[in-house]
This record gives sequence, C-alpha cells and structure tokens, in this order.
Amino acid sequence: MRRVLAPKYNEESEIDLTPMLDVVFIMLIFFIVTATFVKEIGLDVNSPDKNQNVKDADKQSIVVQITSRDRIRIRGRDIDVRAVRANIERLHAENPDAPVVVQPHPESKTNTMIQVMDSARQAGVYNVSIAAG
Repeated sequence: MRRVLAPKYNEESEIDLTPMLDVVFIMLIFFIVTATFVKEIGLDVNSPDKNQNVKDADKQSIVVQITSRDRIRIRGRDIDVRAVRANIERLHAENPDAPVVVQPHPESKTNTMIQVMDSARQAGVYNVSIAAG
C-alpha cells in the first residue's frame, strides 16, 4: 500500500483584497450620494445684541417669560398657552416695531418655548429672539 501525499507548498497563500476594496469604494460612493440629500430641520434664532441696553430693550420689546413650571407670563400676568397669540397681536398693534423676546427658565420644557414662538409667528411677528431667563 502506497500513500499518496499531497504536495507541500512552501509558499504562503495570500488573500486577494481586490473584492473587499471594491465593496468599500461602492459603500463610500453610496454614503457620499445619500449624504447630499439629507436636510436638517432647525429654528432660526435671533440673539439680542450685547451692546444693546437690556432695560431699554424690555421697554421696546414684547417679553414673554416661561417659568420653571411652564407657566407663561406677559407683562407680569399669567397667560394661557391659547391666549398667547391674542396678547402678542394686541401688544404688536400698540408697537408694530417691537420684537418678541422669549425668556425661558432653564427647567422649562422646550415644547412650551416652541409653542410661544409659533404663536408669535402666527400673530405676524417674525422678529423673535430668545434670551436667558
């Protein structure tokens, strides 16, 4: 009985990386093409100028304060969320050049601030700023 042995190769077998590189380049092209179509949605925020005097700005602007418990105050009065638009419209009619300044408390919800900003835009005031509360 004779045994037939497989021939031994002294050379190390190498892995062909060409197909893997093709896949990587195809994925790279795919991600570049899809990234150009992604559009992020955001809010336009106008911050007040640092040179402007804060007390003078409060007299000229419509200040809407949001408390830590999401209560809305305009000129020292508590206002319901549904009445914010009407109050801003009334104050804007008195002073058409007055911007709306929203002062949210750090513990207030973002949703309340967005509702106030939407109400200001629905009232016809597009100059809305956010100030530290």
